[in-house]
Amino acid sequence: MLEAIINNHTSLLSMTNSISCLKTYVISKKDTEKILKTIVNGWEEKISIPKTKNIKVFEIEEKKSILVIDSLVAVFISEEIILPFLGRTEVLEKFPSVIVDSGSIKFICNGAKILRPGIVEFGQFKKNDIVVAKEEKYGKYLSVGLALEDSINAKELQKGQIINNLHYVGDKFWNAFKEISFRI
Repeated sequence: MLEAIINNHTSLLSMTNSISCLKTYVISKKDTEKILKTIVNGWEEKISIPKTKNIKVFEIEEKKSILVIDSLVAVFISEEIILPFLGRTEVLEKFPSVIVDSGSIKFICNGAKILRPGIVEFGQFKKNDIVVAKEEKYGKYLSVGLALEDSINAKELQKGQIINNLHYVGDKFWNAFKEISFRI
């Protein structure tokens, strides 16, 4: 449903700008409420969502967008999945995390799922929760994804996929944000 909202609004653009072929528009108050509801449900009140009338959308590709809600930045993956943007550490700190070893960094930053052998420390999370991955030496955020297992079960595993990596350093959202950050 939210995908349809964003797709329908491409023809009803409130404003259109071309930043490396990105479509930019503001969605209606009604559609803003639907997206805010999805964020609140998915983020389980970890963050206070600002009251706003409109959300600015930077469409990266079809059905993939960066959403700007006042000072909050989110990544629209699908109708059910809206993730916090990696560049906002004050938001990421509120989500459960895993710490990964240095050998995993290259793979994670190329979009690989996060595997059990690369995880050195677990936060507390349930299956399908939004989880952030940090590297162990400096604590830098590398990716945001959805848990494929709950943390209690994952700790007991020796191998297997633990987090579906959906947004990571160097991905299309990360690179597009560098181009649009001066407009936010």
